[in-house]
Amino acid sequence: MKTIKRILLVEDDPKDIELTLTALGEHNLANEIMVARDGVEALDYLNRRGEYALRPEGNPVVILLDIKMPRLDGLQVLRQLKADKQLGLIPVVILTSSRESRDLEECYKLGVNSYIVKPVRFAEFMEAVKGIGVYWALINEPPPGSVGRPSPIALFSASVKKNIR
Repeated sequence: MKTIKRILLVEDDPKDIELTLTALGEHNLANEIMVARDGVEALDYLNRRGEYALRPEGNPVVILLDIKMPRLDGLQVLRQLKADKQLGLIPVVILTSSRESRDLEECYKLGVNSYIVKPVRFAEFMEAVKGIGVYWALINEPPPGSVGRPSPIALFSASVKKNIR
């Protein structure tokens, strides 16, 4: 039986949802993209509760998470995800308009895999979603304090980028 590749997009802005769905759809990166419009809905989906109690088993292969959302913001969601043994294993990419250093620092401290600042040019974002390692090389904001020192992710990304040219 083939595994369903599922992505969870947690975003409250309809324009950003449309951009992301278009980019993901053009590259067939998932069989299913679930959209949650705030942190509460995302956690309900991941924990299979409320209206998602009967959803199919299995977790998404990646979570694309906004920070600034109603009801429960992305930082609170990230804290809860990373505190859970099973959910904490899911890669999380922050897609946010926040350039605040405290948000960036907190996300990396909590264990986020990547931090991408919106607005991202459509062409740039299309390139970013082509492969899981590629977005790190193209538009990821590096962890604070990493200036001058290549991170393991940057080294991996450089080799991926070199191999796709």
